[in-house]
Amino acid sequence: MEFSYKNQTKLRVRYAETDQMGYVYYGNYAQYFEVGRVEAMRNLGMSYRELEENGIMLPVADFSTNYYAPARYDDELMVTTSIVSVKGARLKFDYEIHNDKNELIVKASTTLVFVAKNSMRPIKTPATFLELLKKYSL
Repeated sequence: MEFSYKNQTKLRVRYAETDQMGYVYYGNYAQYFEVGRVEAMRNLGMSYRELEENGIMLPVADFSTNYYAPARYDDELMVTTSIVSVKGARLKFDYEIHNDKNELIVKASTTLVFVAKNSMRPIKTPATFLELLKKYSL
């Protein structure tokens, strides 16, 4: 199933996240996407904590990124996180990060997999999660 759910989260680049050139080190973007994903889930009505308390984990199975411009120290960034599809146990997110001048910095996507915490084996997407997404169905 495909969805149109979007959430926005603001972040400010910290000095420790930059490299010698003054740009955000590329590996730090994965953390920005995680913040966006966690906040998107929370805003939707289901937190990672709630999933874990119910014996469900969501490891990343795939991660793809395209960089367009650098982010720099003290830039305010807007992370737009979209839940775009659920197929079986797989949950796909798309991301865009813009700076405070609304310039596109990076686009990415991740695929996460619902797994049982006790076995780490894929499980069906929880019905409660699908119910929360229902109004965003395409």
